[in-house]
Amino acid sequence: MAKCFLPFIPLFLIVLLLAVAVSESKAYSTTTPFEGHKPEKLTHLHFYFRDVITGDKPIAIRVAAPPGTNSSAVSFGVVMIADDPLTEGPDPSSKEVGRAKGMYVSMDMNLLSFTMVFNLVFTEGEFNGSTIAMYGRNPIMSKVREMPIIGGTWVFRFARGYAQAKTYKLVGLNAVVEYNVFIWH
Repeated sequence: MAKCFLPFIPLFLIVLLLAVAVSESKAYSTTTPFEGHKPEKLTHLHFYFRDVITGDKPIAIRVAAPPGTNSSAVSFGVVMIADDPLTEGPDPSSKEVGRAKGMYVSMDMNLLSFTMVFNLVFTEGEFNGSTIAMYGRNPIMSKVREMPIIGGTWVFRFARGYAQAKTYKLVGLNAVVEYNVFIWH
């Protein structure tokens, strides 16, 4: 009779070891109450984005382009990297309040439209050291464009909202764009 149970002993040991291993494992995440929760507020930011592509000191440069891009009226496939200043006013001498660091890509075969991927890094005032992340479609020939704010850091942790862009001045390929940004944080 004991010989009948001998083949089941290894199976019993494996099941026992698995049960112990499962009971000792840790979950990959935990949820704890957030005791420091404060009511959210809406912040409105107004600044100018200066995009300089041509001239002696360009601050937005083309880093990639597919073959045949030069024949495209809308520069389809062009990838630009930028470190553009954000200023209080539209003049080049206006006080700089931050930088727009990121890239934009011509993603539309029929219209001049970019996908914008930017971190807006603030360097002055109450938001110094804070950033907001902006990602979205920018059909630049439209009078007013809207792009989502999808996150942020420091003062803007858990940020969400939207940015409205309006071209203030366009000279050749260089632009000054007025931004109104509304952020819940």
